[in-house]
Amino acid sequence: MSAEVHAYLRSAAGPGARRAGPFLIRFDEHDDAGPFNYAVPDDGASPTADEVAALVAAFKERSRTPRLEYVPQTSPGVEAALLAAGFVAEGRYPLLVCAPGAVVDVPVSPDVRVRLVADDAALWAVARVMNEAFGAPEASEHDVARLRRVLDGGGLVAAAVLDGQVVGGGQLGRPHEGVAEVAGIAVSAAYRRRGIAGAITALLTREAAGAGVTTPFLTPADDAAARVYARTGYHRVGEALHISLP
Repeated sequence: MSAEVHAYLRSAAGPGARRAGPFLIRFDEHDDAGPFNYAVPDDGASPTADEVAALVAAFKERSRTPRLEYVPQTSPGVEAALLAAGFVAEGRYPLLVCAPGAVVDVPVSPDVRVRLVADDAALWAVARVMNEAFGAPEASEHDVARLRRVLDGGGLVAAAVLDGQVVGGGQLGRPHEGVAEVAGIAVSAAYRRRGIAGAITALLTREAAGAGVTTPFLTPADDAAARVYARTGYHRVGEALHISLP
């Protein structure tokens, strides 16, 4: 499973990805936030000091923080080389998967309607909720365009609506060989602890099969989020490492 997820992470770098030695790098020209600018090593990579230096230089040329997001089980020789170059682990996150047919419904208020969306107004609303929840700047056309690319690539976007207002959102990334990431699960602060995040996750996971996904995965940011996803049927299969150069 780790190798399949790792292949997905490399595919998510997109057609504009840049290679530096055994690393494939995703850059976002419009957004310098870490989650949109990172490298993924090749499976089995054991980078030299010069290759790590070239990786760092590629990020600095674009005024981006050198960082990686990857599954360390697939490339066990990478972390030591990064630590030797001064990288510091941001966090180690559980890698969770759930078969679409094994998803468990999460109780949510009947006033909350969770649905898939594709229209511009809903995408704007979802982008605003996501940016608010993750402490990002006010949503922009670039954020909405990013969601449109998810849809254009065969992924999904979901919204939770209460009293006509979008109060939560999330996405299923563009599938790659049956694998896709459930990501960006966000709920406005005033509406948390009502089961909305779990309901969004369950919908995206269930609908993943129709998008050609057999293995949806996610990497929760903390134990509380992991418990939400566990209630929808997700279970741990490995670990993801986020590591950067301060």
